[in-house]
Amino acid sequence: MERKPSIDSFGAIVLVLFSALLGLNQVLVKLVNAGMNPVFQAGLRSACAFVPVLIFALLMRRRLSVTDGSLWPGIAAGILFALEFTMVFIGLDYTSVARASVLFYTMPVWVAVGAHFLIPGEVLTKLRMLGLGLACIGVVVALLVNADPVSDKALTGDLLCLTASILWAAIALLARTTGLSNSSPEMQLLYQLAVSAPLLIFGALWIGETWREPTALIYGIFSFQVLVVVSVGFLSWFWVLSVYPAADMAVYSFLAPVFGVVFGYVILGESIGWNVLAALVLVSFGIALVNARSNSQSVAK
Repeated sequence: MERKPSIDSFGAIVLVLFSALLGLNQVLVKLVNAGMNPVFQAGLRSACAFVPVLIFALLMRRRLSVTDGSLWPGIAAGILFALEFTMVFIGLDYTSVARASVLFYTMPVWVAVGAHFLIPGEVLTKLRMLGLGLACIGVVVALLVNADPVSDKALTGDLLCLTASILWAAIALLARTTGLSNSSPEMQLLYQLAVSAPLLIFGALWIGETWREPTALIYGIFSFQVLVVVSVGFLSWFWVLSVYPAADMAVYSFLAPVFGVVFGYVILGESIGWNVLAALVLVSFGIALVNARSNSQSVAK
């Protein structure tokens, strides 16, 4: 399909829906944690999602190669992916979806910091540094104030989700600064799924807990995660990335934590205190500024 110079109404709808899926995903993970160990859930989801992603890549004739210099960076990305999801899935066991969403979706901020040092042309301008500062203040507000913790390990859950966001940023930077950049987006996702699945599943077996109290509803929610969130959601995002400018897409990244907070409130009935709202506003506005670019600044993605 021909690339477009800017995001049109259809592209905007896809990006908003994708952000909504990301926000909803935090709720789904927390619900499925009631029936599966978090690490086992993450591994099983990777294993199940690998097949539809591979089928899509083959049908669309995407370039799938491990001899283009991407193998070792791809394996490294898969290991980081396994660590990332171990932390965020366990974190959601301990803390609320609203707090997890605010902290986990700070990822674009950490990408901007890393890119400043690793990628030529990705400079932290004054405007972007202002965004970085606002997002960091939001993180501090979220961590220091928790008037209604959902468990006695809530702070641990918060820190796990924040660390997971930094690992997610590391994967994004790895994909742009190593031989992994030679791979198609689908191949990058396949690396992450293929490597993380056995690591996470064997990790859960080593822990000694896989299933908790699974029900038909939990199986249904898990299937939705695999088929819609991971497979359709991320493949749709890859399609948008292939058609529209990456810089324009980045503007929508602040929506994911907003949807996460909203879904946590609507579906789980989580209380949203002033600190969560303040952190959400600061982080979302900070992400928007961090993603701001001057017209003369090129995008390397």
